[in-house]
Amino acid sequence: MFTSVGKAIDNRDANFIAKVVADQANAGAQIIDLSTGPGRDDAKDAMKWLVKVAQGATDKRLSIDSPSVDVLRAGLEECKGHPLINSTTADVEKMTTLFPLVKEFNAEIVCLTISDKGIPNTVDQRMELAMMILATAMDMGVSTEALYLDPVILPVSAGQNQLPLVCESITAFKNLCTPAPKTIVGLSNVSSGAQEKKLLNRTMLAMLLGRGLDAAIVDVMDVDLMNVVKAAEVLNNKKLYAHSFLKG
Repeated sequence: MFTSVGKAIDNRDANFIAKVVADQANAGAQIIDLSTGPGRDDAKDAMKWLVKVAQGATDKRLSIDSPSVDVLRAGLEECKGHPLINSTTADVEKMTTLFPLVKEFNAEIVCLTISDKGIPNTVDQRMELAMMILATAMDMGVSTEALYLDPVILPVSAGQNQLPLVCESITAFKNLCTPAPKTIVGLSNVSSGAQEKKLLNRTMLAMLLGRGLDAAIVDVMDVDLMNVVKAAEVLNNKKLYAHSFLKG
């Protein structure tokens, strides 16, 4: 899929991109993540084009995903709705660069609990970075309600001991301020390099939803995974049970 999308961007194949976006929206995506991919000389123009095509295909919110501030700005300038920026770390320089974009474009932002030392190994270390992110945002006039805190999932094949700590971190983040900050994960990280990827993804998602996870970057075309989301909404008392809950 990534190769096909990359070729479609190269060729400015609007019909292909529009179908991918519409399929994602119809499968249950609430936010569509847009990325031009790495190593692209025309990334700014490509991002502008992607946003225009996506907005023509769906009224869902868009996530502008790029490590480049210039590309992020190019995408945000084209957004008509309430965009999500993907993403910042707890690096002060990066936060002070990206948080003004949150204010300027009335956006939200994914905040990874990663420092210049890398990904933390404990819940307490993740909490320290989360508190730094929240404090920096408040100092810059960005509402904590605009933040999605990400405790950063590691692959089960490389950091198995970290996965229970990610779950604990979701719970801990909820106690940092009032109202509680929103939380998010990049789900597929858990199965990177592993067998039975879909099973691992679905099980990890269920564990995190039980901890109060608010959002996740997932493969919405995985019907069984999306059914986990629907079942969790019922079991967490967020939606009223009906025999047809999987059809909602």
